[in-house]
Amino acid sequence: MSPTNSIWRDAPAFFDYIGRCQSFLQMGKPDNDFLVYLPVYDLWNEQEGRLLAFDIHKMHRVAPKFIATVNEICNNGYDVDYISDSFVRTTRCVGGQLVTSGGAAYKAIIVPGVKRMPADVLAQLEKLARGGATVAFIGGMPEDVPGYGNLEARRKVFGNALERIKMTIDNSQLGTTPEANCQLSIVNCQLGKGRIIIGQDYRETLALCGVQPEEVKTQHGMQYIRRRNDKGHHYFISALQPEGLDGWVTLSVADVDAMIFDPVTGKKGRAATRATDKGLQVYLQLNSGQSLIVQTFDAPVDAEAWSYLQPQTLALTLDHGWRLDFVESTPTIEGTFNIDSPRSWTTLDAPHATTTMATGRYTLEFDLPAIAADEWVLDLGDVRESARVHINGKEAGTAWCVPFQLAVGEYLESGKNIIEVEVTNLPANRIAELDRQQVPWRRFKEINVVDLNYKKTGYAHWAPLPSGLNSQVKLIPMHNVVPQ
Repeated sequence: MSPTNSIWRDAPAFFDYIGRCQSFLQMGKPDNDFLVYLPVYDLWNEQEGRLLAFDIHKMHRVAPKFIATVNEICNNGYDVDYISDSFVRTTRCVGGQLVTSGGAAYKAIIVPGVKRMPADVLAQLEKLARGGATVAFIGGMPEDVPGYGNLEARRKVFGNALERIKMTIDNSQLGTTPEANCQLSIVNCQLGKGRIIIGQDYRETLALCGVQPEEVKTQHGMQYIRRRNDKGHHYFISALQPEGLDGWVTLSVADVDAMIFDPVTGKKGRAATRATDKGLQVYLQLNSGQSLIVQTFDAPVDAEAWSYLQPQTLALTLDHGWRLDFVESTPTIEGTFNIDSPRSWTTLDAPHATTTMATGRYTLEFDLPAIAADEWVLDLGDVRESARVHINGKEAGTAWCVPFQLAVGEYLESGKNIIEVEVTNLPANRIAELDRQQVPWRRFKEINVVDLNYKKTGYAHWAPLPSGLNSQVKLIPMHNVVPQ
């Protein structure tokens, strides 16, 4: 993004969001649950040819099983970091947790159906387990060492480590019948101070690691990042799905209080919380597409309460009486258009309407009915691509991301109001037209300006993209609620 891009006009709001998010995401240390062993020798062995390049666009071909493994673990409510042979060799067990050379701590290491593993790495996993760590093999134990150099000596070290682990497993099953042994789908046995777990099903095997899955993922489908800090933990939670969230969520951390931060607006407040036998519960409200930061604390906090809102039964639909003119446009579009209802400016009967890179101003005068409300939310609906809102001459905020909603109660007046929505589109329509006219617009030479297949491409074939307000606009009266 640069000043030559039309969306640069509203970029400060986007940059504020990034800054607020990064102030948390760069604080503290990672708090992922598991380390997942990267089976690089299996990946090399499964590919044709002698050269394997890890190309970001082709990883689904190179490592489909490993990607499926990571997705399976994450979908079960855990988060992971990958670990290589080199880092396994330097990892220590401290207080039952695996601590890497970077200082990050994990509850267990997952070895996903690996066939080839260096002998010293298997021996190190055994050592970590004997020292108090949990090591889980899912999909079978390693079978052999990779490569041919010093093969017999390495196989001996490998075989000895594997035999010691298997003997521990056999001893743990003494007293059971052969038939029962054959029916065991999971082995969970003590090895020194730690444990070895062997299973086939991810959900069942991971549950034995003693880690509480995150309910925000398993029950509500949210995406999250969790980190720890010197006062507790903090989460970045996003609703990257059609459904939102309005309810109690149990967090998998042993803290006692929580704050909520909105990285889009900068608003913050003490969350509604309650203690349960499963842990701390926090009441969260996220619309589809929204993100929040939740910081939990190991001691009570003193702060103003977070504002929880619910929409009232009826909303004010701003259907008719809209005008549209252009604050900026390239090529220029002049005049004011009485469009009545909000719609894309590419539908205008005007020169350059389908090819301009612009900021269009949608203006409406309306009367605010006498409805008692604790807050009013302006819902702009489908915005292409960013909207700066003024109400009665005052800037009320910039909506640059879904759900394209702003809290605007403080700017509304009883009776007549004037709302102006300045919508800026992306330069796609302008670029497509320049390519159709064969006008040179690229001011640099860069190999990465290509399509996904790394082929030189143009944009003359692009159809006009919708620009501006593209749906119904509503004012929604809200009332404060206390979560029960």
